[in-house]
Amino acid sequence: MTASRHPAPGHPDWLRTEERRLYSFAARAAVADGFGWLDARGRVEAGRPTATWITARMTHVFSLASLRGEEDAGRLADHGVAALTGPLRDSERGGWFEEAPTGHVLWERSHEAGGPDVLRKSAYTHAFVALAAASAVRADRPGARELLDEALGVIGTRFWEESAGAVRESWDRGWTETEDYRGANSNMHCVEAFLAAADATGDHEWTRRALAIAERLVHGVAAEYDWRLPEHFTADWRALPDHNRDRPDDPFRPFGSTTGHLLEWARLLVHLELALAEAGEPVPDWLRGDAVRLFDHAVRRGWSADGADGFVYTLDWADGPVVRERMHWVVAEATMTAWALGARTGDESYARHYDRWWAYADRYHLDREHGSWHHELDPAGRPSATVWPGKPDVYHAYQASLLPQVGLAGSLAAALDGGSGAARGKRVTTGGGTA
Repeated sequence: MTASRHPAPGHPDWLRTEERRLYSFAARAAVADGFGWLDARGRVEAGRPTATWITARMTHVFSLASLRGEEDAGRLADHGVAALTGPLRDSERGGWFEEAPTGHVLWERSHEAGGPDVLRKSAYTHAFVALAAASAVRADRPGARELLDEALGVIGTRFWEESAGAVRESWDRGWTETEDYRGANSNMHCVEAFLAAADATGDHEWTRRALAIAERLVHGVAAEYDWRLPEHFTADWRALPDHNRDRPDDPFRPFGSTTGHLLEWARLLVHLELALAEAGEPVPDWLRGDAVRLFDHAVRRGWSADGADGFVYTLDWADGPVVRERMHWVVAEATMTAWALGARTGDESYARHYDRWWAYADRYHLDREHGSWHHELDPAGRPSATVWPGKPDVYHAYQASLLPQVGLAGSLAAALDGGSGAARGKRVTTGGGTA
């Protein structure tokens, strides 16, 4: 009786409540040119330019919420599509800016004291534009198909490097100079976007490209480094294991092995395996085995690496903690990966991890006072903001609340829409019930 009134974290009823709570928080983010960066209390940070990747991730979330029947989610998804086809898009030279341009003021600011060039075009941002558009297509939002076609055209012609089976990292605004750097993070998110694009279009060339990226970075590099994944490379794909050793807490290019990405890769391999099978494509034997190995090593090395509960942000190459802060997105990905591997393999041992990590997230990350999740905790489990100030978006947490409810497919939008690849009804039995 008590359990039914107070379902355990990770239980379907608990997840549905959390999903709605996160949606309500995210709905506050709308600004004129997209979706703004929310602070710790859920207010848009004044003076911070609208980031394209945040707008794209929120558009993806609102498209999923529209498929879930949330009131006003369709309007919010449409607002995101309009921003991505309007102020955040480079109408002169194609592609998408890193953030909303404001004329010469932004250009000058971006070059002050060697600051970032926000008019560059990055694979990371373009991956999220494609993901947002693909989810909006599945949600039948107006203008979404045109946005997806354009995004995939830009990615295919500007970023995809066939000889490498992976994507370039970035270009200047005019597409004349590409960065002498390749990154695992942007390629990982391209895997997610390509699977969503294949689900939305039926074009499984994107599924094959997702496989090529995974084969290079997981079956190749991660396996070579005993399931630690260097994330930084030269343009000809030579690993740079010391990259940013002097800036180890960089939010996008940190030094060392990033535990959360190993977990995220493992989950994406599960989606990829299913997508290939549903498309009638050959399914390599290594996909599931590599997913299990990534998961096992990430958990063994990353959980409680400094003696306290939680996943540390990064580890050095001897598995020592480097940045000890606990990021919300890491435990969100951990719950999803445990659930996905349990659902796909039938091994109920994953349920113990699932229960433990949802209990941890519920105790430490969920902010019952101001909404959403604390995006970063210090090693003692207290909210901090050294790497990720505020609560920029709900992408990871919302997906974590959704996946165990809707089942496995190539993409979450396809699972919600009942499209090709949906595997409804597969659940992991947990201490809190079926989840």
